Amino acid sequence: MTHSADFEARLMGSGLLTTEILYYMPDHPKLLQSFTWQTMDKAPEFARLARFLDHWRREIEAVIHSIRIAHADYIGPSGWRSVDEVLKVN
Repeated sequence: MTHSADFEARLMGSGLLTTEILYYMPDHPKLLQSFTWQTMDKAPEFARLARFLDHWRREIEAVIHSIRIAHADYIGPSGWRSVDEVLKVN
């Protein structure tokens, strides 16, 4: 996705989706492994994530144990806040 397409997707409601999938292979069911994936997706539908998970279930032999997601859909400065006072030292 290009920078302008990424920005346009954010204006249309998409945000950065980070997904952590814990899974195990059928031949090692006691060994949990982790896969982290990022993409632009729109909450709360998460259509890209749903397509990815459908692909995983069809094409990958690994069994999903759990999924954690984090989604940032806010466009604007991060970590900014107004300061009413200034403290000068020295």
